[in-house]
Amino acid sequence: MRTALAILALSFISGCVAVAPPAQYPVPQQNGNRISFAEVASRIEPVAESECRAQLARANCDFEIAVDDTPDRGINAFQTIDRSGRPIIVVTVGLIAAVENADELAFVIGHEAAHHIRQHIPQQVDAARRGALVAGVLAQMGGADAAGIRQAAEIGAQVGARRFSQDHELQADELGTIITIRAGYDAVRGAGFFDRLPDPGDRFLGTHPPNASRQAIVRQTAAGL
Repeated sequence: MRTALAILALSFISGCVAVAPPAQYPVPQQNGNRISFAEVASRIEPVAESECRAQLARANCDFEIAVDDTPDRGINAFQTIDRSGRPIIVVTVGLIAAVENADELAFVIGHEAAHHIRQHIPQQVDAARRGALVAGVLAQMGGADAAGIRQAAEIGAQVGARRFSQDHELQADELGTIITIRAGYDAVRGAGFFDRLPDPGDRFLGTHPPNASRQAIVRQTAAGL
């Protein structure tokens, strides 16, 4: 079980990516103008840091926003933590090429910052630990050998980590909307990015909620502001 948890925790905490200075990547807007990734990141970062410090008294709120310039990473963005505890937000060049305006890019970065502020990584690690423990104990009680117990613990850790993932995404959409708007961007327009993503539907233990649910919470939060 310790091995399963170590592997899972590493996947949450130590993203291993090739990063590049964000200023290298301009983003085309629908009206033909161009805006730099660096400008969007520089406007989102202080707002995210302010929200972080307001909600987490002792957390590291010194966000680093970076670009993963590996060509085959696809359309993706994620939040991780380096070994010193600093929150890192990574956006792939594929995602940068896929957004249609600065609002979409701002919303994506704000969403990832919200994951850190809401402390989703430690929550997932804790849920994975509990899932591994329960599954491992049940396998042991059922007479499984060491390999069977280890496999059960790994599966339990994965199930545990996914248990609250949809709630986490909606929480990040909510706070990400606030961050995006306070940075001067249109979060509702930014959430239009979901229209071009495959809809995950409402699958059992799926990692992301339906796109319609995510857009609804963005509109609701924006209207409240």
